[in-house]
Amino acid sequence: MASIIDLEKRELRGRVRERLAALSPEELVRSDEALFERFLALPQVAAARTIFAFWGIPGKEPDTAWLIGELVRRGKTVGLPRMLPEHRMEVRRYDPDRPLVKVSFGISEPGEDCPPLQREEIGLVLVPAVCYDRRGYRLGFGGGYYDRWLEGFSGVTVGLCREAVLQEAVPIEAHDAKVDVLLTEGESLSL
Repeated sequence: MASIIDLEKRELRGRVRERLAALSPEELVRSDEALFERFLALPQVAAARTIFAFWGIPGKEPDTAWLIGELVRRGKTVGLPRMLPEHRMEVRRYDPDRPLVKVSFGISEPGEDCPPLQREEIGLVLVPAVCYDRRGYRLGFGGGYYDRWLEGFSGVTVGLCREAVLQEAVPIEAHDAKVDVLLTEGESLSL
């Protein structure tokens, strides 16, 4: 039986999906551009040699394809998640010369031929979310992949959130961790 928090999360995911679906393609592009400009201006991004990013699902997340390419152009090593059984994931090095593999839920990930990156190599994680709240807590997609992976991570965590779906508070549980920096189109919040 689902807990009250699980039900609240499911309901909020539905409301956010509706809100995102109401945004025009032009609004989404403008939002992405503003978010990426803020992200690239962060001193933590300049300092990080290796960044664990995500390949955004258009319409659900910022479309990070351009951002990932820009990070590579700036000499960064970029890692992307690769899903494993039992709600686990690993980080594989992104190689622009190797195609990504489309897996369930529209997720694109590196193939097995891309080398793995160790947690200790990663200086910054760009954490995906359905939405965030002003405290830096995220509502994920429900698999717990990032919650598990981030346990014990000592680098910087950054969240991107469209202002259209920024919440005052998302339902949280004891294992939920907030990001260190939350970016919207108009704000940079150090938490």
